[in-house]
Formats: sequence, structure tokens, C-alpha cells
Amino acid sequence: MACRMNAAERIQELKAKHKAVILAHNYQPPEVQDLADFVGDSLGLSQKAASTDAEVIVFCGVDFMAESAKILSPGKKVILPESEAMCPMSAMCTDLELGPVKEKYPEAAIVAYVNTSAAVKALADVCCTSANAVKVVGRMPQKRIIFVPDRNLGAYVQRFHPEKEILLWPGYCPTHHDISVQTIMELRRQHPNAKLMVHPECTPEVIDLADSVSSTEGMIRYAKGSEAKEFIVGTEVDMTYRLGKEAPDKVFIPVPGAICPNMKRTSVSSLIKALETLGPEITLSPEVIEAARKPLERMMEIGRGD
Repeated sequence: MACRMNAAERIQELKAKHKAVILAHNYQPPEVQDLADFVGDSLGLSQKAASTDAEVIVFCGVDFMAESAKILSPGKKVILPESEAMCPMSAMCTDLELGPVKEKYPEAAIVAYVNTSAAVKALADVCCTSANAVKVVGRMPQKRIIFVPDRNLGAYVQRFHPEKEILLWPGYCPTHHDISVQTIMELRRQHPNAKLMVHPECTPEVIDLADSVSSTEGMIRYAKGSEAKEFIVGTEVDMTYRLGKEAPDKVFIPVPGAICPNMKRTSVSSLIKALETLGPEITLSPEVIEAARKPLERMMEIGRGD
């Protein structure tokens, strides 16, 4: 406990020294969530990064999240404590791959899930998160949509917009994609009274079984508003930690094996080191920042949809 307290005190000292704020995604390890100033989903974190008065943003998450913070706050120093914390789904769509597709379908709108690199966002018309993807696509006047990079989220959006032709990029989140129908059915057998909440990055077959489909913040609202006492949580396992803090009177059951190894790279020690060294720092060219900011800002103007 003393060591934990010393770490927390050291972090507070360094935050004050550098006028820093710590942002952490809902999938971060519990001990990192506990040390953050703000914990949330991609949209909430983007909004916080854009509005903070801090001079330094320490982003406990993965690469595309820290890049988005830099795009929205280009005058601030943005730190990603673990430089190897990369999103595998983001890597499944590059600007070199998307460029020719954009040229092939000049009449189409490119909707880029926030889980993309800054270079891909720079080619997009608008960005979205799982919290507002359905709403964002509905706002686009174009009939044809190129949705990158998550085919599962894109297929979920298509359910709500049959009037649109959505071209799905073949990317996916390994953590969510690997949540199987068999695993979910076994969890339901073990917990017959539990409600099933799943993230729209899950496969269509798993989504079909759900009582609620939403972003991680949407899961919190659903759990708080439901009369149910038990919930199977179809997303990354450490979302159950945040849910337990938000609704301590309820029981949250994780999906075994639904672990994002890249989200687990951040540790208390790497967070302290990042504040001590102010690195690794996210750097982007002014041209990329300018091009990528417009679709991100448009996403935030549209707001939440879940």
C-alpha cells in the first residue's frame, strides 16, 4: 500500500510540475485507471483532449488515441507512455491502401472509425466512434459510404441504414472478433438471469444474441438504467472494472480471454517514467494535423448517438 501511495504521490507531483493531465481508456489496467484524471471511451477522451487546459496530455491507451489528441490539441505536448502500444485494427488500413480506393469511388464518402492512423483520418470526410457511427453515417448525404477499417462495426451500421451502400474494409479488432457465439452461450447458461451487453466491434452473430449493443460508455448507462443485477460484458475484460465502480451494486461478468494485449502495455511505472521524461512524444506533420482535424471535429460536432 505504501508503494502504491508513493507512486500516486509522485504522479501528482509530476502532474503539477508539468501542468499535465492523464487520460485513460476504459480498457486500461485497473491500477492505471485509478491514477487517471479522466477515464472514458474514444469519443469522451477525444472531447477531453480538445477541451483541456493542461499543457501536457499523457494518454494511457494505444497509438491512434494519442494521435487524435495531438490532432485536436496541436499546441500541447502529447505523450504515449508505451510507444509499442499499437492498435492492430488501425494497422489493417493504411493511407497507401485507402488512397487508391478513394480515387476509384470519388462519389463516396469516407467514414473513418477513430481507430485509424492520423494519415488515414487525413483522407476521410468524417470520423466516428462506436458511440456515434450510426448517427454519423446517417448524416452523410452520399449514398455510397467507404467505411474503414472495422467490417463488424460497418456491418452493424448497415442494419440501420439500408438506404446506404456501405463498402466494408476487411479490418477487425482481434479482441472483439474472437468473442465467439459458443462462449457467449456458455456464459448465458451459467448466468441465466444476466443481460448481455456487447460492443459493436463484435461479429454479427454475437451481436444478434445481445440485449444491448453500445460503446463502453453506453454500457455504463444501460447497466445503471436496467433493473437487472447481472450483466455479461461482451468487450475487453477490464471494462468490468469501470462498470463495477460506476454500478457497485451490480455484478459484471467478463468474457474469458477478451484481453487487448496492447491496452495492457501501460503500467504505473511506465506512466511515471512518461511524466518524468515527457516522452515518448507524439509528433505529426502540420499538414497531416490540418487534414485530419476536420473529420475529427465534424465527428465531435455530431456528438454521441448511443
